[in-house]
Amino acid sequence: MSEPSPTGRRRGRGARERILAAATELFTAQGINATGMEQLTSVAGVSKRTLYTHFDGKDALVHAYLRQLEDGLLPVAEAGDGDDPRAQLLAVFDGEPPVSDGPLRGCPFLNAAVEVPDPEHPVHRLAAAYKTEFARRLAVIARRAGARDPDTLGEQLALLYDGAVARATALNSLSPGAPARAAAALLIDAAVAAPVQ
Repeated sequence: MSEPSPTGRRRGRGARERILAAATELFTAQGINATGMEQLTSVAGVSKRTLYTHFDGKDALVHAYLRQLEDGLLPVAEAGDGDDPRAQLLAVFDGEPPVSDGPLRGCPFLNAAVEVPDPEHPVHRLAAAYKTEFARRLAVIARRAGARDPDTLGEQLALLYDGAVARATALNSLSPGAPARAAAALLIDAAVAAPVQ
C-alpha cells in the first residue's frame, strides 16, 4: 500500500528532476550549507521519503547537482568548423552567472570547495577535478591557438577566470568581467606571439 500524498506534494514521475531543480535553485541562491533538507523537499514538492529514495543524503544530492552542471560550464575543447581558438578562449570570460533571486554566487564548484573544505570529501574532490578539467580544456584550445606553452596558458586563464568570478561574487557585480577579458587577451597574444630574435 502506498503512503498518502502529503498536502501540496506531487507524486509520480519526475521527482528526481524536481529535487535537482530545487537544489539548483536553492544552492545557487543561498549556498549549500544554508539549504536544509526540509526546504529542499518543500521547494521540490516531494516528501522526505521520496528525496531519500533518490539521494542517500545531502552529500549525494550536492554531488548530483554539481555533476549536472559540469558539461554546461566546461569550455568545449573540440574544434568545430570555422572555430577561432582565440575567440573560444576569450568567450570563457563572457559567460553569464546562473540566475538567482539572491546575490551573485559565482562558480558553483568554487562555492562547493569552500563550503565542503575537506579535500578528501567526494564533493570537494569533484570540485577539484572540475577545476583541473577546466584548465586542461583551456590548454587544449590554447594549443590549437598556437600557444608556445599551452599548459601554462591554460592554467593562467583558469586562474584569471576564477579570480574574476570571485571578485564579481565579492562585489555582487559583473563589472570584473571586462577587465578579466582584456587581461586574457593580453595573455593569449603574448603566448602565441613569435619570440623576439
